[in-house]
Amino acid sequence: MAKARSPFLIVNPKSYLYGEEILALAKEVDQVAKDVPDLQLYMTCPYADLRMVKENTEYLSVMAQSLDPLVPGRGMGHVLPESLKAAGAEGVFLNHAENQKTVADLYACIKRAKELDMVTVVCADSKDEARAVTCLGADIVLAEPTDLIGTGQVADDSYTIEVCEALRAINPDVLVMIASGITTPEDCYNVIKLGANGTGGTSGILNAPSPAQRVRDMAVAMVKAAKELEEDK
Repeated sequence: MAKARSPFLIVNPKSYLYGEEILALAKEVDQVAKDVPDLQLYMTCPYADLRMVKENTEYLSVMAQSLDPLVPGRGMGHVLPESLKAAGAEGVFLNHAENQKTVADLYACIKRAKELDMVTVVCADSKDEARAVTCLGADIVLAEPTDLIGTGQVADDSYTIEVCEALRAINPDVLVMIASGITTPEDCYNVIKLGANGTGGTSGILNAPSPAQRVRDMAVAMVKAAKELEEDK
């Protein structure tokens, strides 16, 4: 079965990059994944670029930005999970604020992804939503207040601590992701020290003078935090 590792970092270009631009960044991120093996590094791609990125990288895990809960057959214009898997997707983002699902669809999408051994990252806008998503069987719960996305303002420490405790009380194996407003390596270090398993970013990475260097610095900071937590046990 597919299993996400902790700590993990998700590079999420959304629709800002495509084609040769996303491939160039993917190759640089792949080198970071090779150089920092104690971190699981994911990168999301537009559907049309999944296969290209997968076939030109080795160490990072490629992730689809969503999928639809259908099976091979009818479904013109929808996103078939099997096609994503065949293109190399090892995981999928679901219920992002920019592509939300009904509860029924979300549960069906999680189920379909699990049938194909794909890691599920499921977004939630509040602690209550995060609890519900955990009950639906998500592998990773991205608990981020939507109003902080892209602002450079991170959730306060108490929010991160409370979310981690609440979700692990439901499922000790769930991995918790805190990502809204994450911009710097220090942000990444702090969320891991506070108990989250991983984080990720879009503007915090793409707007950096060197996105690849920002990913590298974030990765190193997260591994440092995880090792310090382990030593403190």
